[in-house]
Amino acid sequence: MKAVVLVGGEGTRLRPLTLSTPKQMLPIVEQRMIERVLGRLVPFGIDEAVLSLGYLPDAFMKAYPDGVAAGVRLRYAVEPTPLDTAGAIRFAARGTGIDDTFVVVNGDVLTDMDLAGLLAFHRARGAEASISLHPVEDPSAFGVVPTDDDGRVKAFVEKPARAQAPTNLINAGTYVLEPSVLDRIPAGRRVSIEREVFPSMVAAGTLFALADAAYWLDTGTPEAYLQAHFDLLEGRRPGPPAPGARETAPGVWHLGAPEVDRDAEVAGPVLLGDGAAVRGGASISRSVVGHDCTVGSRAQVVASVLLPGATVDDGARVVGSIVGTRARVGEGSDVRPLSVLGAGAVVGAGTVVEGARLPA
Repeated sequence: MKAVVLVGGEGTRLRPLTLSTPKQMLPIVEQRMIERVLGRLVPFGIDEAVLSLGYLPDAFMKAYPDGVAAGVRLRYAVEPTPLDTAGAIRFAARGTGIDDTFVVVNGDVLTDMDLAGLLAFHRARGAEASISLHPVEDPSAFGVVPTDDDGRVKAFVEKPARAQAPTNLINAGTYVLEPSVLDRIPAGRRVSIEREVFPSMVAAGTLFALADAAYWLDTGTPEAYLQAHFDLLEGRRPGPPAPGARETAPGVWHLGAPEVDRDAEVAGPVLLGDGAAVRGGASISRSVVGHDCTVGSRAQVVASVLLPGATVDDGARVVGSIVGTRARVGEGSDVRPLSVLGAGAVVGAGTVVEGARLPA
C-alpha cells in the first residue's frame, strides 16, 4: 500500500530551527522526525511513500540518495507553488500514479494509532474517505469531527470555540482515501481538505471517522518538540527512546560512545548521543544531548534538548530550552525557558537569555 506524506510546510512556529532545515528533518531523540513517521507505517503494510514537498525539498533528497527511509521506498512530488493540504495530496497522488486506496499522514505528527483498525473500518463502511480522530481536552485549536453511531461524519467544524465544540474528537491528520477523492479536488489552485473537500463529502454522506485514543502529538511548536523528546525518554511510547540506544543506568541511555567524566552528574531520564562529552562537575537531567555535543565543566542542562554538535561552555546553564545544531552557549551564560537557539547561534559569555529565539 502507498502513502502520501505531507511535508511541504515551512515550520514557521519552530523558527529559527527551521530556517535552514525542514521541521520533519529535525531529530527527535537522535532520529529524524520523518523516519519516525515512516517507520510507524511499515507494520501496516505501507512500503512506498510519496513525500509531498515544498519547503527546502533538496534536504530530503540529499538525506536519502538511495530513495529509502526507515524501510519505505520514497518518491518525491515537489509543488511548484503551495497548494494547501488537498491540493498537495492531489498533486502528489496524481503525479506518481496512485490509483488505489491510499493513506495520507502529516509528516509532523507522531502517533501510535492503529492504522490497521482504520483500514478495516474504512473497508467495512464502504467509505470514500475515513479519518482518524483523537480526543483532546481543548479542541478549539483543531478541526472537530462529530459522527453518528455508525461513524459517518455529521459535520466538519474547524477550530470552534471551546464551549461550542460539539465533541472533543479532533481530526488527527491520518486519512484513508479512495482515488475518487482526487476528483473532488480542483487542479491548479490552493485547496484545503479540511475546509473544502471534507465538508463536501459530509454533504454526500461518504466521509467516516474512527476515534483512537493512542499516543498522538503535533510537533509543530517548541513546547511540543520538547515534549516529543520527553515522551520517549519517560516511556510514554514503547521501546527504547532511539534505535540502538542502551540503558547504562536507570533512565540513562547511551548511543554509541559518549564520554562522561567521573565527577559529572547524569540523572535520568537522559540520552547521550555518540561522541557527546560531559565534563567534570557538569549536571544533566531530563534532557537529550545529541551526538558530538559538549557540556563543559560545571555546566547545567535541565529539561532541554541539545541538537548535534551544540556546545554548552563551562559554568553555563540551559533550562527548558532547545539549542540548535552547532550552536554555542558561552561560559557562564544562562539560557532560560523557553528559548530556542538556531543552528550555529552563539550566546555570548555571561549573557542571560529568556524566552528568546536566536538565529545564527
